Amino acid sequence: MSEEKKEVLAVMSKVKAYIKSKGLMTSAAVGDILTDKIIALCDAAIENAKKDGRKTVMDRDF
Repeated sequence: MSEEKKEVLAVMSKVKAYIKSKGLMTSAAVGDILTDKIIALCDAAIENAKKDGRKTVMDRDF
């Protein structure tokens, strides 16, 4: 993805609440890094679906 501002793909309030429930705080940069990881996972799943000749990404593609 380009260096321009990208949309965060996770509900950060939920992520922050989860991390806080474990006794830690969340850095502002977490949203960008988490988005990068989600995009990488989705891209891999998309490729797996394409390899199987499907247009639907399924749980097994992850």
